[in-house]
Amino acid sequence: MTTRIPHRPLTGIFWMLVTGVCFIMVTALVKTMGPRLPPGEAAFLRYAMGIVFLIPSIGAIRAAKLTRRQWTLFSLRGFCHAGGVILWFFAMVRIPIAEVTAMNYLAPIYVTIGAAIFLGERLAARRIFAVVMGLVGAAVILRPGFREVSDGHLAMLLAAVVFAGSYLVAKILADETKPGIIVAMLSVFVTIGLAPFAIADWITPSARELGILACVAVFATAGHYTMTLAFAAAPVTVTQPVTFLQLIWATALGALWFGEAVDIWVIIGGMVILGSVTFITWREAMLNRRVTPHPHATKG
Repeated sequence: MTTRIPHRPLTGIFWMLVTGVCFIMVTALVKTMGPRLPPGEAAFLRYAMGIVFLIPSIGAIRAAKLTRRQWTLFSLRGFCHAGGVILWFFAMVRIPIAEVTAMNYLAPIYVTIGAAIFLGERLAARRIFAVVMGLVGAAVILRPGFREVSDGHLAMLLAAVVFAGSYLVAKILADETKPGIIVAMLSVFVTIGLAPFAIADWITPSARELGILACVAVFATAGHYTMTLAFAAAPVTVTQPVTFLQLIWATALGALWFGEAVDIWVIIGGMVILGSVTFITWREAMLNRRVTPHPHATKG
């Protein structure tokens, strides 16, 4: 039995464009909200509000009959992802949107490295070169020694590593459970994992902040849904290059709305990273396997 490969490229590109808009709205809204709320609390409220979208999945979760091992992996992934989300919220309000967007592309690079170390994936010379080029792209963005590397940059670097770990656990679970269950359980355990951080440093949110975070939950959920529509319509090798537009949009949004300076080195570094990710994805498609996540797949 062979699996039919989706091939409606224009439809796939359209839905990936919509996905990019949704995630740009997520970053813009978080940036607009500002740093008053601690990142753990802001992330918790975003995920808690998103729980409502999981109501249709309750029956499927109950029917899944998950094993103790699977519950352990779900909890491990959720708590790991929770740490990444906190770091992302922290970075988002401290460094330019374009830099957050470009550095988020690093997660698939780290996944490739992690898959080789922990899952026994073989790395050919060309993929190793692509990984190295991805790390070079990160160095171009940060330019240590030539500019200040802030705590926001360090948080985003660590967030990409943590998100990669989350995806590697999801890779193990994907062979055992349905995708819908994996997504739903991630939201549940991330919310649980974020709760202690929110309680420890709680600041009563304003109505404006609650409204913004509710919109973040809506756009994030919509983005993940439209991303699945894009994957269903066309191969990831077709849809992934479209994500470069998100870096352009993020740069324009940062400059026009938030008054952030346009840094050509961030754009160049982001292009190098995304080019590396696209090559790795193409190679995996040629080998008929799926290890590297889409850059958006690591987002909350």
